[in-house]
Amino acid sequence: MTEQHSGQEPRRPVLIVDGANVVGATPNGWWRDRAGAAERLRDRLAHLGAVEGLPGSGSGAAHPEVVLVTEGAARGVPSVPGVRVVEAPGSGDDTIARLAVPEAGENRTVVTADRELRRRAEAAGASVVGPSWLLGRLP
Repeated sequence: MTEQHSGQEPRRPVLIVDGANVVGATPNGWWRDRAGAAERLRDRLAHLGAVEGLPGSGSGAAHPEVVLVTEGAARGVPSVPGVRVVEAPGSGDDTIARLAVPEAGENRTVVTADRELRRRAEAAGASVVGPSWLLGRLP
């Protein structure tokens, strides 16, 4: 039996960030220090707070659980309060697609501009937004 959501009780929002894709959305020299760029993104995400317009979270602002997925040269960035960092053992896209599957009582949103990853995340049951959506909300 599947759990039905009445629409009245808020679902726990989870924001899954494609670190490489979001970092790469701003041409600021990130490629010279991928781990440093991932740390700077993580630190900005830690101050995200409540988010207006988070897909599937109903009206008003929601404070999401934030998951930052790192890969390649950006591995080794530790989690901090407010942001859980997940190191992809191989493909970041495969890890994100796996994390995109919502658990009971959750609404998961993936942040990426990668078309194939967007398709995979939506097929897994997640909402998808682009990097500009997130970057416009970060302090």
